[in-house]
Amino acid sequence: MKKDLHKDICEDSVFEQLYSKLANDLHNYLYYKYGEKLNPSDKAQEAFIKLWENCKKVTVSKAKSFLYTVANNLMLNEIKHQKVVLKYRAVRPKEHTNESPEFLMEKEEFFKKYQKVLSTLTDEQRTAFLLNKAEGKKHEEIAQMLGVTKKVVEYRIYSAFNVLKNELEGFRIK
Repeated sequence: MKKDLHKDICEDSVFEQLYSKLANDLHNYLYYKYGEKLNPSDKAQEAFIKLWENCKKVTVSKAKSFLYTVANNLMLNEIKHQKVVLKYRAVRPKEHTNESPEFLMEKEEFFKKYQKVLSTLTDEQRTAFLLNKAEGKKHEEIAQMLGVTKKVVEYRIYSAFNVLKNELEGFRIK
């Protein structure tokens, strides 16, 4: 986005451009870093609301950094909240399904192993790996999003893939 010294974020057209440019990437970043259960869509929307509320204080050049910082903090607050909620409530599993018990067990076991191995990766490896393999982002795009070089992103993805390949039987990615 071009930096125009005479426009600020409070103008509808500028805010709309920022939203259309950054909303999807912000959501994907939160999704891959924290998962689906913490509602990354809601947190991304809340970050844009905070940006709108502080539009006079934030310049166009600092908007992306502001959004990512606010959204990340919102997710961390949600994690703290979920820890409190989980202390006081038991989660009930689904009562029924149409799939065979064997399939469900295999699926659940593989998913648990996959989640476990993903959790052993560093945040940087996991984020780069999921942005590349699940979202299909190019290494250059990920490098820009994370503020690192393309070589660093390539190394993180390669090392994450090796860990997954070594830990999970039959793990393959196209």
